[in-house]
Amino acid sequence: MHSPKPPRRKPGPTTAGADSGEKLDELLISSAICNGEDLGPFVRKTFGTGKPETLLHHLKLFARSKESEIEEVCKAHYQDFIHAVDDLKSLLSDVDSLKSSLSDSNSKLQSIAAPLLSSLDSLVEAQTVSRNVDLAIRAVTHCVRVMELVSRANHHLQSGSFYLALKCVDSIESDFLEKTQSSTLKRMLEKRIPQIRGYVERKVSKELGDWLVEIRVVSRNLGQLAIGEASAARQREEELRMKQKEAEEQSRLSLRDCVYALKEEEDDDEYESGLEGSDAFDLTPLYRAYHIHQTLSLEDRFKRYYFDNRELQLKSDSQVSSMTPFLESHQTFFAQIAGFFIVEDRVLRTGGGLISRQEVEFLWDLAVGNMCAVLEDQFSRMQTANHLLLIKDYVSLLGVSLRRYGYTVDALLEVLSKHRDKYHELLLSDCRKQMIEALAADKFEQMLMKKEYEYSMNVLSFQLQTSDIAPAFPYIAPFSTTVPDCCRIVRSFIEDSVSFMSHGGQLDFYDVVKKYLDRLLGEVLDEALLKLINTSVHGVSQAMQVAANMSVFERACDFFFRHAAQLSGVPLRMAERGRRHFPLTKSQNAAEDTLSGLLKNKIDGFMTLIENVNWTSDDVPQGGNEYMNELIIYLETLVSTAQQILPAKVLKRVLRDVLAHISERIVGTLCGDVVKRLSMAAIKGVDVDIQLLESFTEQLKPLLTDKEAKEMKTAFVEIRQLINLLLSSHPENFVNPVIRERSYNALDYRKVAAVSEKLRDPSDSIFGTFGTRGSRQNPKNKSLDTLIKRLKDVS
Repeated sequence: MHSPKPPRRKPGPTTAGADSGEKLDELLISSAICNGEDLGPFVRKTFGTGKPETLLHHLKLFARSKESEIEEVCKAHYQDFIHAVDDLKSLLSDVDSLKSSLSDSNSKLQSIAAPLLSSLDSLVEAQTVSRNVDLAIRAVTHCVRVMELVSRANHHLQSGSFYLALKCVDSIESDFLEKTQSSTLKRMLEKRIPQIRGYVERKVSKELGDWLVEIRVVSRNLGQLAIGEASAARQREEELRMKQKEAEEQSRLSLRDCVYALKEEEDDDEYESGLEGSDAFDLTPLYRAYHIHQTLSLEDRFKRYYFDNRELQLKSDSQVSSMTPFLESHQTFFAQIAGFFIVEDRVLRTGGGLISRQEVEFLWDLAVGNMCAVLEDQFSRMQTANHLLLIKDYVSLLGVSLRRYGYTVDALLEVLSKHRDKYHELLLSDCRKQMIEALAADKFEQMLMKKEYEYSMNVLSFQLQTSDIAPAFPYIAPFSTTVPDCCRIVRSFIEDSVSFMSHGGQLDFYDVVKKYLDRLLGEVLDEALLKLINTSVHGVSQAMQVAANMSVFERACDFFFRHAAQLSGVPLRMAERGRRHFPLTKSQNAAEDTLSGLLKNKIDGFMTLIENVNWTSDDVPQGGNEYMNELIIYLETLVSTAQQILPAKVLKRVLRDVLAHISERIVGTLCGDVVKRLSMAAIKGVDVDIQLLESFTEQLKPLLTDKEAKEMKTAFVEIRQLINLLLSSHPENFVNPVIRERSYNALDYRKVAAVSEKLRDPSDSIFGTFGTRGSRQNPKNKSLDTLIKRLKDVS
């Protein structure tokens, strides 16, 4: 629809006689009235100035001007109005008839509808009652379901089924609380639901606290079980490895072929089943509390609470009590930590995100740092190798146990490796004390073994036997009790060293074990034996026993290096390839030198009898001089005794030194001041003595080879060549270089000159020539004089 056009603006009338301002106002008022504009501002202004007459005047003029228009309009529509009135009057009769008809119909309707209205009122009332009853039934049914849930929740709370109780509470809150029409019941539910949730949270928190206390004891037992399983597995591996090595060696020697396989997977399965079957390892309270807190939408807070508490427990477990020695508490200490991380590994794998891998690694790094600090502190205080080995073994078992769960133990192994030198120094110190005690208790007597087990324990276990045939019992060994005692100490050292070096992350450690074994033998045992030889050996029998022991030690050292190689997993052929010289060479030489020295002292005692020899006698002793007979008897007795305990090579060296000493003493006596003059008969007597020595060496041929027998005779070659020279027809041949090199190369010309001077016939001297001036001089004496003169010229 188009809006009606605004009335045309008409200029209003003007009045004469007003001033220009009033004329302007009148024009504006007249224009506003004509245009139908708002007159409010003009009214306020007019009454404000107190001159409303102008406004009233214009309004009256406007009204008069409109009256004429109205009249014109009325005149234009008057005929239409008259016709409309006539039409209405014609309809009046129809209206009256209609009115009477409607009145009659209404009366009939009222009479007919009265019973229906009463029935309708009854129906409405009944419908209202029915709706009220339905509402009441629905409300009661709702309340009954609510009460059933409430009753079920109470039952679950009493039985400890907190998750089901919370589900009931959640169902009440989400499905029934808003629909509950009973304000009393609704207020009660709104009040009780938070209380029930708080009660459940407190109960599961208390159960979790009890579990956190209990899991510490469980962790300790679990750690001990895990480490015990690792120890048993290690022992089985060692047994299988030893069997396999024995089989390899026997196969290498073509004795038999036998193969052993290490069943590591079965061991792992047994290990896992042993831990899985532990009834004490129960995480139900933890997972229950975690589930309840998830239901309460407190998952993050519970995770933080659990992690913080476990971190505090770990810090507490990582502290070492100052009231108990660490040696007594170290197993509990490490088992507690091992069990802690076995539990955490299970929680990580089955906890549904309760703890993350990063958090477990953080706890492990914290534990490793604490354990390393504790080990550094405790190792620095320890002064006993066995204590350090016990702790090292347990720590290595801890590493084996936790490595199965993916934990890195390199830092712990580095701490153990760092104290390797200190451990071996302590071990060497302990072995030094033990060896000194063992050597001090030695009685320098051959060891008697009455039973086969004694032979096996003292001989076979160190491979000291010289024959594979078992001896008859009782058996007298060529060595004293010192040998097996020291062998046990060395073997224990090797096993302890290998035990410390093995299972420590280093695979090839034979060189380290060998280095310290060399130190044990070359420094500790060798020095202890040297001290024993220098301070405690005072008799020939003692020195002989020590020398016999040294030869047995030589075989024992071979066993030591083979045993170290075998325990270190090194093939014996490689160990034999890197063999060194005998590490007890100093003490062996000292023992043989001491034996030789004591024998020489004993020989010197017999050699004092040489002073009883009549060096100017004209009679040749047929059976040799007395001193030589006594020496031969002693030497034969010595050899018969030494054969039982001394090896042939040692006996040969000692006898050679003794015979050389006898030769030196005889030559020294002939050259010394004791003998003033010598007769040829005395020289022949000495020749008989040398023949007795040669006969004695011939008796040793069953013990010596031909080469060794010849070397034995060279021990008294000096006295033999001297006697041969003095008994020869032409002694002056000594000055002949060719003859001297061939027959007298062991003689010193000064000794020859001294003895020759004493052998010269007095009648050949200057004063003895007066009575025999006309007689002919003995050619031998002449040759001897020539020799003496030539030797004097040389000197």
